[in-house]
Amino acid sequence: MAADLVDRKVDVIATAGGTSSAFAAKRATSTIPIVFCGVGDPVGEGLIASLSRPGANVTGMSLFTRELNAKRLELLSELVPRAEAIALLVNPTSSNAERVIAEVQQAGRTKGVRLHVLKAADEGDFEIAFASVVQLSAGALLVGSDPFFNSRREELVAFAARYAVPAMYEWREYVTAGGLVSYGASLTVAYRQAATYIGRILTGAKPADLPVQQPTRFELVVNLNTAKALGLTVPQSILARTDEVIE
Repeated sequence: MAADLVDRKVDVIATAGGTSSAFAAKRATSTIPIVFCGVGDPVGEGLIASLSRPGANVTGMSLFTRELNAKRLELLSELVPRAEAIALLVNPTSSNAERVIAEVQQAGRTKGVRLHVLKAADEGDFEIAFASVVQLSAGALLVGSDPFFNSRREELVAFAARYAVPAMYEWREYVTAGGLVSYGASLTVAYRQAATYIGRILTGAKPADLPVQQPTRFELVVNLNTAKALGLTVPQSILARTDEVIE
């Protein structure tokens, strides 16, 4: 698909959905400007040289997707204080999977919470994973940062409801779909920033001169209807920090 865009001689390529699409575009062209959105660690993964001076033909928006998982575990533990064990769902095909597991395990040790790691690489794995949450007596589930999970958010939310599992997600879109709670940057803001960069490039700016943007604000969103259905009382300490409450 990226090669097809290059053959069409487009002026800019915008990529979404994480690292894979950004690298596909980068492999396809070294001259057409590329603006990515949703890459967690573009420097660490070798997509760009540095945040301030990305170099070459690539720039975009980094969303701290992986780095916030420890904070999500902390918030989930606060929301479900009775949970002595929490499950983490990761996509084993992701290049970030092992780093995510290690970071969340460390966060779990800090909180004194046992962590069970569950894996899902396709939709057929979801039901097995949620059944395992119940079988392992995990009190809650942290859904790891992954573009595949985000593209299947309605299915994940439905399984969480079916198995009565309190779950923490990355984006508010999960919560508006009926999920319990999310914590992360705003996709809406990120895509607007990406569009601004595209506009600047179309009027003559070079990607190498446009520093990679990072979020300055993170949203905590809670769905009180889902909390009620799960028999949870959202602590005031959570509600006081919530950016949006869905009732």
